Formats: sequence, C-alpha cells, structure tokens
Amino acid sequence: MELDGKVAVVTGGTRGVGAGIARALVGAGAQVVVCARRAPEVPQSGTEFVPLDVRDPDAVRRFFAGLPRMDVLVNNAGGAPHRLLTAADAERHARVVELNLVAPLTVSLAAHDHLRRTKGSIVMIGSVSGGRPSPGTAAYGAAKAGLESLARSMAVEWAPDIRVNTLVVGMVRTELSHLHYGDRDGLAAVSRTVPLGRLAEPSDVGAAAVFLASDAAAYISGASLLVHGGGERPAFLDAATANKEL
Repeated sequence: MELDGKVAVVTGGTRGVGAGIARALVGAGAQVVVCARRAPEVPQSGTEFVPLDVRDPDAVRRFFAGLPRMDVLVNNAGGAPHRLLTAADAERHARVVELNLVAPLTVSLAAHDHLRRTKGSIVMIGSVSGGRPSPGTAAYGAAKAGLESLARSMAVEWAPDIRVNTLVVGMVRTELSHLHYGDRDGLAAVSRTVPLGRLAEPSDVGAAAVFLASDAAAYISGASLLVHGGGERPAFLDAATANKEL
C-alpha cells in the first residue's frame, strides 16, 4: 500500500476529521500514533493513542524525543467555538490563534529532526476560513491563513529533506456538525450550498492526506490542495434577476 512501513503522527486524531485521517493512514499501511488531550471513547483499530496537549511546548518536545522514528506528521488539532470579536477580549481570541497556528509550529519544530532523517512529509490541515471572511470565527480564520503561509515558508526552508503541504478543508460532516450548522434541516440546507451537493466526510479529507503523504506526491511541496466540494456558490448569482439558469 501507499504508506507501508511509514510511521505517522496525527494530532487531534481521536474524533472528527482527525479520526478520519487516522483511519485512512492505517488503511494505507501506516503505523499511526494519534495524539489528543483525551482518549477516544472507542479505541481506533490500528492506532496507538498518546495523551498530549499540543499547546504545551515541553510536553510536545518530550513526546517527539521519545519516538524512535516518524515519516509523516499531520497537524490536525485545532478548532474554535462561535464567538463574535466583541464577545471576548483579545487574550481569549489569542488562545484560538495559539491552538491553530502556534501549536502546529511547535509540533513541526519538535518533529523536524525525525522527518529530516526519513525524508518525511508534513500535512497541515487548513480551512477555507483562512481565505474568506469568517464572521464569528475571525481569530480561527486568521490563524488558518497564517498556517497556510507558514507551510509555504517551511516547504522552502526545509527542502529538499521535508515536504510540507496544506489541505484547505471546507465543511465536513462530523459528530459536532450540529454545533455549526444546526439540526438535520440545517445540515441539508448547508449541503445544498456546496456545488457537489454534500458536506465532506472525514474519509474525504483522509484520502487527500494519504495522497500528500505518499510517494505519489513526491514532487509536491508548498502546495495547498482544496478539499471543499467545489467551494461556495457566489451569492450574487442568487440575488441577480438575470441569467437565472445559472
């Protein structure tokens, strides 16, 4: 398989998108270590769980120092609640930036020597929020924009030893989707805004992560791969009174 014999680490890999990525990596033949603050309710077949808060630099460095080898790092841990800018002080918003931008940098630096030795790969899990206005999650969007920029710079600084790419992920159906999109009717309505007619499944993101981590992407570095079902339909098309066949 694509990743036979490879050791992969997935941060935030116990649920949602992270769990989908971990399952895909296992399916591709990798030995997978998943990290999160809390253990999964149901252990994931083929993975090893290690408790880790990626916002704790000392703990991150100890974890990677204890690994005998690694070939793939997926910086997936992240997220943010809905919070308007004026609903919190700057310090609270800074915690979102810390989790979604500073922590992936901390993790990548701690993993650098392992990945340099194995000619490995880093996959950043970005978001479409980093490339468009993100009202209600402004700090998250800013952090994801920074993450994509960080990945491009890493790809240059750490070449030719380490490849670094970003998956720019759109809306995904997970066990927490209701917090963002509402009930079943809300999910259906949101799905209709996506050109492909549905939200992504975690397995869709996992398949893309396997590709970027594999030798099939051996000449791809510093790239951003859009995994968003075609993006968002321009609002003006629905507002306009002409060309209604579009």
